[in-house]
Amino acid sequence: MAPDATPAPFDRLEIQVGPHTYDALACGPADGEFVLLLHGWPEFADSWSAVLTALGAAGYRAVAVDQRGYSPRARPPRIADYAVPELVADALAFADSQGADRFHLVSHDWGGMVAWALAGAHPERLKSLTVLATPHPDALNRAAAEDSTQHHMLDYVRFFRRDDGAAEAALLADDAARLRATYGGKVPAALVDGNVRRLSEPGALTATLNWYRAPESVISVPAGRIIVPTLFLWGSEDVALGRGAAESTGEWVDGPYRFDILEGASHWLPEEVPGLVTPTVLEHLAQYV
Repeated sequence: MAPDATPAPFDRLEIQVGPHTYDALACGPADGEFVLLLHGWPEFADSWSAVLTALGAAGYRAVAVDQRGYSPRARPPRIADYAVPELVADALAFADSQGADRFHLVSHDWGGMVAWALAGAHPERLKSLTVLATPHPDALNRAAAEDSTQHHMLDYVRFFRRDDGAAEAALLADDAARLRATYGGKVPAALVDGNVRRLSEPGALTATLNWYRAPESVISVPAGRIIVPTLFLWGSEDVALGRGAAESTGEWVDGPYRFDILEGASHWLPEEVPGLVTPTVLEHLAQYV
């Protein structure tokens, strides 16, 4: 991200993890409780701009990172480099870099898959978990197996998993018309333009699609049972992640659990309805300081 592209109220950070350098946005006092925010596809840290501002104003130290493949200096070449355990290790390292032994984790879309996996494997690291849009992977797996509608809602994933360049070509053709259409008109035009510009850089789109290609199958994300306090927000108009998987997610959560349906909202909750998302997230975090 060019310095002049940094949203005004935020600090711009560089986080070193092994050989990789990650770009991040931060808001709030340095000594505030740490909140890590993980974006989805095809988004970057600035998808959290409104949420970051609210968290910072509430006294939290909120950090959103351009994750592996999204940060230009964290773009390893192999598909296997984007396996979920690698992404989970990155997230833990982001928290470590900020001195946070335990922290709040807020996530959306693919970031939610990483968050479920992290919460299942490392509950001792989390004060709370918040997931937007993304059902627990096992709930989504079951729904896709039992419900043909949910199965076909994931056809785009099957297309993205092709590693022959077809997905990249289709998404970027005609001034990235198909990539732009992914946002369904729910994301501000300036964010869409910025995302498209950054994903059009050589190798960028392939790196982000490798998140889809690394698992053994469409939804083979290890998560397990969740014991940390969990908030799950889902939009009723989500065109990729259906109601059945969303409503059954609680079956995999053994800790305190809140599930809210945002009626009329789409998949793009952080950008589309931050005014609905933020108060609920703040209420959730405040219970688990």
